[in-house]
Order: sequence, then structure tokens, then C-alpha cells
Amino acid sequence: MRLPVIHGLIRRRLLVNFRVDPGVAARLLPAPFRPKTHQGHALAGICLIRLEGIRPGWLPRWCGLSSENAAHRFAVEWDGPDGRPEQGVYIPRRDTSLWLNHLAGGRVFPGEHGWADFTVHDDGTRIDLLARSRDGRMSLEVRAHESDALPGSSCFASLAEASAFFETGSLGYSATRDCCRLDGIRLATDRWEVRPLAVERVRSSYFADPASFPPGSAVFDHALLMRDITHRWVAAPDLRADWRQSAPA
Repeated sequence: MRLPVIHGLIRRRLLVNFRVDPGVAARLLPAPFRPKTHQGHALAGICLIRLEGIRPGWLPRWCGLSSENAAHRFAVEWDGPDGRPEQGVYIPRRDTSLWLNHLAGGRVFPGEHGWADFTVHDDGTRIDLLARSRDGRMSLEVRAHESDALPGSSCFASLAEASAFFETGSLGYSATRDCCRLDGIRLATDRWEVRPLAVERVRSSYFADPASFPPGSAVFDHALLMRDITHRWVAAPDLRADWRQSAPA
């Protein structure tokens, strides 16, 4: 039985975003998903999040657990049961520093997690983060500092435009060991507030894999930062996935 609601604090959340060729993104998505685009680009990225005080709502905060986590994800759209378009993110891989999350993910709460080692330096202005999964299939590095504006090369004209695009990604569907079942979970925050993050170095084994992303098809666009956000994880109904035919771009 899965917990319906999990409470906690987002101490730090980095959204490191790449603009991706829509045709390439579409091939990596199961139906019913299709890439959510902006200015002709699909958007994918890495959500790097430190969670604290994570617990069922009926427990006090001091009973909660803390962890570093990484989710590789795509901004997607799909048609809901009523035919109306829905928006969210598709997450092909999740990783966590907490062994309990690795053990309980997909069982006690939605979202199967790989187990990874994280090294993080965060002085409140500068963030250096390294992660490597225990199975050797995921590694990443981000070195960044707070900024006042998005990079001029971004496909977003302003911070407000980028914020509005990603705020709709609260509903996430994660890949599972069952190729045809996706775990659903919704992030509910008490407020949505992002700031620009200037990235000096970013490396992701997932986006660097030429078998999935031909050279030039996934390019760093910008990064956003959130801090100290009270939140809840709310279970959402599972979604059936069809890999026999990816959704069109």
C-alpha cells in the first residue's frame, strides 16, 4: 500500500534545463506523451533536489528524513481521458542518496529510485554538485552560482516566461521496471518562486549519450533555483505507456 501524501521541505531545488531537438525527444517518449515545446524546442533536464523532513503528514517534522535526489525528465503533453491536453513531466530515471528511498520507491510511495552517491557544496550562493549511481549508469556534475538573469542564449526571453513554462510540470510520471506502467506523483508547493542560476559547468551522462542524443541535439539552455519551499508529494493514478509507437513530435 502506498502513502497517499508525503510532506516535507524543499531545501534546495535546481532545474537544469536543456533544449532538445523535438524529433529526438519524441523518439525517447512512450505514447501517450509528446514533447512540450517552446520556440520550436523540446525541453528536458535534470531536477536536483534536497528534501528535508520527509514524512507522512501525521508525523512531526523531526521524524522526517533528508536526502539528495536527481531526476532526469522531459516536459511533456498528452491527451487526458476527457480528450483535453494535460501537461507534466516524464521521468526516465530517478536517483537518490537515501537507501530507504531506493528500497521503498515504487512500493511505499510512487517513483522507483536508483541509489547514488552525492557530493554537494552549497554556501548559499554557490553550488557544486557531483553524483554517481551505484549501478554505474548515471553520473552528473553541476557547478553554478546565483545570478540575476537567464543566459542570453536561452530560448526563453525572461525569467517570468521560463517560470511559467516549468510551473505546469508539477505532475510527473516515472518509468518503472514494468515497461508499460508509469508511476504518477504530483508536487504541490505552498508557493512557486524561482531564481536564475548561472551554470559554469554541467555534465550529464544521460544527455551525453550519443545513442539517445546525436551530437548537437541536446544543448544546455538555462537553470533555475528554488529554496526553502514547503511542499507535499501527492500520489496520482498510474498511467499506461506504449513503447511500440512513440508519440509524434
